[in-house]
Amino acid sequence: EVQLQASGGGLVQTGGSLTLSCVASGFNVDDYAIGWFRQAPGKEREGVSCFSRKDGSTFYTDSVKGRFTISSDSAKNTVYLQMNTLNPGDTGIYYCAVALGQVSSGRTWYKDSDEYNFWGQGTLVTVSS
Repeated sequence: EVQLQASGGGLVQTGGSLTLSCVASGFNVDDYAIGWFRQAPGKEREGVSCFSRKDGSTFYTDSVKGRFTISSDSAKNTVYLQMNTLNPGDTGIYYCAVALGQVSSGRTWYKDSDEYNFWGQGTLVTVSS
């Protein structure tokens, strides 16, 4: 059974850091693309980052480039999202998801939630000003 367990959210001040974890089971994170999304109150879910060790591709949405880093630990079957220099605009529920099928081409497919098959339950990140 495919499962994703996201954790690591919390309350942090502007400029602070958090590391989110996404523990996978039922599949190997080395074999598929894992994405992180977030949803701020009253806004649509937004694709933040994606990592695929299989083809070495990494994606970041413009607003987090240079601040967020996605990585994985094969031994722990876990994908991480290191978030630095956080600001109130980063507040939201963060979800990890896996794309088990063939994904679309291009540089923006990772932002499309329809590309992903399974989702974690979400972890709340709140950045205070």
